[in-house]
Amino acid sequence: MKEFEKDIEACIEVLRHGGLILYPTDTIWGIGCDATNADAVQRVYQLKRRADNKALIVLLDSEEHLDHYVVDVPEMAYELMGVAVKPLTLIYEGAYNLAPNLLGENDSVGIRVSREEFSHQLCQRFGRPIVSTSANVSGATTAHNFDEVSDDIKTGVDYVVGYRQNDKTPHTASNIILLRGDGTFKIIR
Repeated sequence: MKEFEKDIEACIEVLRHGGLILYPTDTIWGIGCDATNADAVQRVYQLKRRADNKALIVLLDSEEHLDHYVVDVPEMAYELMGVAVKPLTLIYEGAYNLAPNLLGENDSVGIRVSREEFSHQLCQRFGRPIVSTSANVSGATTAHNFDEVSDDIKTGVDYVVGYRQNDKTPHTASNIILLRGDGTFKIIR
């Protein structure tokens, strides 16, 4: 547990200063930054060599914080989260209090509430949403565990979490559902 605490504290320090982290999430290993810091978000796009018109996913520690970042959270969101059996990213329209360059069309944002111990604690203790995008260069194969993360990504971040590096369990990306303002939804993945 000592490594866990050291990693959490180091991540928070890096995030507060606009840095990038490589960390385990409730799905695959992710590149993270403060989701309210536009400069940090831009660094994520540069590291991934990804077009900055593609929105990034954000992690929160609790559904209770959704209304701090989404203008109108549809009731359907809570229902879907309540029945989800695997990690679920919901795309909401009308995001605010987030870096504008991580938002998609209609000021949309993909948000996932993490239940995994490390990313949940990190979000809770940092007190702000954290970007969570796959730890790979855009177009490259997704890394399903730490060993599959490329050296370009490992050396391109400011801090690499030690916790769970030896976990060889293959992890997969979350399900993604787009929630529309009219109450309808569309399954993306």
